[in-house]
Amino acid sequence: MTVEELSGVLLLSSAVLLLAVLAVRLSARTGLPSLLLYLGLGLLIGEDGLGVLFSDAELAQVLGYGALILILAEGGLTTSWGTIRGVLAPAAVLSTVGTAVSTAVVGAGAHLLLGTSWPVSLLIGAVVSSTDAAAVFSVLRSVPLPRRLTGMLEAESGLNDAPVVIAVLTLTEVAGGGAVPPWWAAAGEAVLQLAVGTAVGVGGGFAGAWLLRRTALPSSGLYPVAVLALTVGAFAGADLLGGSGFLATYLCALVLGNSRLPHRHTTRGVAESAGWLAQIGLFVALGLLASPSRLPGVVGDALIVGLVLTVLARPLSVLVSLLPFRGAQRSSAAELAFLSWAGLRGAVPVVLATVPAVAGVPGTERLFDVVLVLVVVFTLVQAPTLQPLARALRLVPTATTAELDVEVSPLGTLSADVVRVRVGDGSHLHGVEVFELRLPPGANVTLVARDGTTFVPGPRTALRRGDEVLVVTGTAERAVVEERLQQVSRHGKLADWRRPPNS
Repeated sequence: MTVEELSGVLLLSSAVLLLAVLAVRLSARTGLPSLLLYLGLGLLIGEDGLGVLFSDAELAQVLGYGALILILAEGGLTTSWGTIRGVLAPAAVLSTVGTAVSTAVVGAGAHLLLGTSWPVSLLIGAVVSSTDAAAVFSVLRSVPLPRRLTGMLEAESGLNDAPVVIAVLTLTEVAGGGAVPPWWAAAGEAVLQLAVGTAVGVGGGFAGAWLLRRTALPSSGLYPVAVLALTVGAFAGADLLGGSGFLATYLCALVLGNSRLPHRHTTRGVAESAGWLAQIGLFVALGLLASPSRLPGVVGDALIVGLVLTVLARPLSVLVSLLPFRGAQRSSAAELAFLSWAGLRGAVPVVLATVPAVAGVPGTERLFDVVLVLVVVFTLVQAPTLQPLARALRLVPTATTAELDVEVSPLGTLSADVVRVRVGDGSHLHGVEVFELRLPPGANVTLVARDGTTFVPGPRTALRRGDEVLVVTGTAERAVVEERLQQVSRHGKLADWRRPPNS
C-alpha cells in the first residue's frame, strides 16, 4: 500500500467500522451475536462482493491470535472474581476434560459420517470444541441468569482456549504426517503448558497490580495502556517459556480486573473498546478470507458436524465433567440442560481452522469452510433461544441486586486517594447516614452527586440508591475504607467493624 492509496483504505475502513458499531444496536434487538454481522460485512466486501481480495491464511491466523488476546483480556478484566470463585473448579474441569470428551465424540462422528481419516476427524473435533469468549461475553451478559451459571460459562470460555490450542497444534502435526506422540507425552506437555501459563498469568497479574497501586501516573489514560500491556506481555512471556499464552492472558487480566486498581472504570472502558475493535477486525478479516461461492457445497457436512457437536458431544461433555461434583458445586438438572445448549461457538473455531491450512495439511480449505458455516448456522439457532430457554427452565432470577461500584483515583504526590462510590439498587448503603459509615481517621465523605446536583454532605446526610459519593482518604487507609464500604453495602449499618492495626 502506498501513501496515495492510504486515503481510500482509511475511508473504506472507517465505513466498515461505523457500520459494525451501528450493527450492535441490531444485535441487541435480535439477540444475535454481533460477530455474525461483522462476518457478513467481511463477506460483503470480499471477493464475491465489492471485490476486495484477501487469501493469506497465515496473516489471518496472526491477526486472529492478536484479536483473541485482546478479547480474552477484556473478558478477564470485566469478569468479577466473586461471580466465578465458587464455580472455578467445575469450569476448569469442563474446559479441560469436557474439551477432550467433545473432541473425541465429534471426531468419532466425523470419521463415521463423513469418512475422513482419524487424524483429520479428531482435528475437526478439536477445532470446534472450544466455546467462544467473544460470543459468550456478548450474548450471555444480556441474559438474566443466576451468578453461578453466568460465572461458569464465562470461566469456561476464558479457560478452554488454552487446551484447545494445544490439541489443535498437536493434531495438526499428526494430520500433516508427523509421528503420533505417546499419550503420556502429549498429556505431560499439555499439563506443562497449562502450568506455565497459570504461573505467568497469575504472577504477572499480582506483580502488575502491586506496581500500579504504588505508581501515581500523571494521566488516567495511562492506566489502561499499562494494564493492556501487562496482559499482552503475559501472553508473550508464557509463550516464550513454552506455556499457554492464552491462559496467561486471561488469568493476568482476571487478577488485574479484580485488584481495585486506580481508574478501574477507565481501564474497563478502554478494554471493552479494544475488545470490540478486535472482534470487528477479526470477523471482517475472516469474512474476507472466506469464499462465498464455496460455502453452499459444505452445508451438509457442517450440519452433520454441528448436530453431533450440539446434540451429543456438548451434553455428554457437560455430564461427564460436572456430574462428579457434590455439594455446593453440584449443578441442578436445569443448569446442566442450559449449559449443554449454551456452548456458543464463534471466533476461536474459525481462527483455529486456519492453523492446519498454514501448516499445509491436505483438505484444510474445506475444513475452514465447514467450520465457518457451522458457526454461522448454529449461532443463528442457539443465541436467540438462550433467554426463552432460561425462562422455561426457571433459571431467570426473580430479583437482581447491584453490587457496590467503587473506583479509586490517586491524587498525584499527595499520598491520598479519591474513592468514588456508586450506590447500587441492591446496596444496603441506602438509608445509611454519613456518620454511620464509621470510616477510619483521615477519611471523609466530601461530595455527593444526586439527581443531577452535587452537594457537600453533613454527618446526618442519608445516602440513597443511585448516589455518586466521593471519599478522600490517605493512601495507607484506602484498603480499609474500601472494605468498610463493602461491608456496609452488603450488611447495612450494623455490619461488623474491625479497626485496622495501630489505628
